[in-house]
Amino acid sequence: MKCVSVIVAGAALGATLATQAAADPVALPAVYERTPYMRVFGSSQAPYGFVRFCDQNPQYCVQRGNGGRFEATPESLSDLDEVNRLVNRSVEPATDSEIYGISEYWTLPGDKGDCEDYALLKQKILIGRGWPSSSLLLTVVRDEKGEGHAILTARTSQGDFVLDNKSDDVRLWSRSSYQFVMRQSYLDPKVWVSLDPQDAGAPSSLAGVQNDR
Repeated sequence: MKCVSVIVAGAALGATLATQAAADPVALPAVYERTPYMRVFGSSQAPYGFVRFCDQNPQYCVQRGNGGRFEATPESLSDLDEVNRLVNRSVEPATDSEIYGISEYWTLPGDKGDCEDYALLKQKILIGRGWPSSSLLLTVVRDEKGEGHAILTARTSQGDFVLDNKSDDVRLWSRSSYQFVMRQSYLDPKVWVSLDPQDAGAPSSLAGVQNDR
């Protein structure tokens, strides 16, 4: 998965995130609903690198939480901002080829890592701060260049927020210009679901009718 880190300055306090859902979203492809909540369109195949990560680190692929939307307080939302900035600044961007000599390797990073490594570390830290794993979902998107990119989605009652190594600002998914492809299921961290209504693999009985609320 190609992913590049570009740190963008900006403030995103908990109180700001809590009210962001009321703001007008940015222009998105017509297939997406402009709501604070992502929509699920069926099942998807988990990324190979993720499957291998779970096989090697099963303790990080265990469900914690009942699957309900997390009732995040302003303090909890501030955690998103703090952890996003902390990890973005403590990990130097580097590709899997540069670090491990292979094209795809998902792992918790040391001082270097690529996009999925940032997301895994943010997930781990936030779980340690009391967030349920069912609300911290690894997510795959296509970026502005159409390349694969991994981020972390925080699934809350206020909406779905994006933690991204390309930006220090935490924002609602609906205010991102990314094309959202797939993410972990909030019911089972080993299962992945499609976020793309044009995904040919999405069962017809689910496509276009599931709103992840």
